[in-house]
Amino acid sequence: MNHSRITSNISIISYLSKIWWVLRKWPVIPIIILLTLLLCSGFSEQIAPESYRKTDLRLRNAPPFWMEGGSTKRILGGDVVGRDILSRLIHGARIELIVAGISLLSGAIIGVTLGLIAGYMGGFIDELTMRLVDIWFSIPFILFALVVTIAFEPSLQVVLVLLAILAWSAFVRNIRAEVLALKGRDYVSAAKIAGASKVRIILKHILPGVINTMMIIASLRVGQLIMAEASLSFLGAGIPAPTPAWGVMVADGRNYLDTAWWVSTFPGFAILLVVMSFNFIGDWLRDRLDPNLRQLL
Repeated sequence: MNHSRITSNISIISYLSKIWWVLRKWPVIPIIILLTLLLCSGFSEQIAPESYRKTDLRLRNAPPFWMEGGSTKRILGGDVVGRDILSRLIHGARIELIVAGISLLSGAIIGVTLGLIAGYMGGFIDELTMRLVDIWFSIPFILFALVVTIAFEPSLQVVLVLLAILAWSAFVRNIRAEVLALKGRDYVSAAKIAGASKVRIILKHILPGVINTMMIIASLRVGQLIMAEASLSFLGAGIPAPTPAWGVMVADGRNYLDTAWWVSTFPGFAILLVVMSFNFIGDWLRDRLDPNLRQLL
């Protein structure tokens, strides 16, 4: 009897250790969270219990269904005008992905292009580009965004431009550093001797060598862009209401934290989960794609 119990305990420990090994080796939980985000983004109309615009003042600041006074009509509760928080979270997932995706792509195109040109050409172009990056890093982004918002009305287009400006600088510095290391390689020198143009060398021989760096920067930058968008929306300088951006939802409940904490807490928790998931996946990609770190795995 004792022998079978010990064998059973060993089997459970072995099974749990295998699960722990998988969770450490692969970002399973972050991937599940991001797949859920993609699912909500792509099928928000079908998944959401109701429209994110629908209001019901009778359910104003209604608590989640498991609390006293809660109702299954508002599973995660109602906001300050009775809108369903769960539905707004699901619809907001699409907003977050669209904003982060477009701004990241725009910033990556600008940053990678400048990094390739500055790193390969060197001289005055390299010096000018890096001084522009230094100047940009010296400007507080939130202050800059607030000034731009005062000059222009808050809108989705303004947010996209601001976040694209935020995204480009990291690409420039890292891609330039990679190009400086690659342009002295033998295959690049052979291409020069063969008479290849500068554009061909950059696109054919150097660009493929910086793809891994681009992927790592992009994965780490997505979380920062989502956080920046949420911060701007919270301050009233981002996506305007009633668009269900998660930062707007957090701002809607800031005056009711003592009586209706769920209005701000659930969208804030969603931001936390998504940003952490992107950061974990970015770290995992860096460990996998960096040849020096890969040898340690």
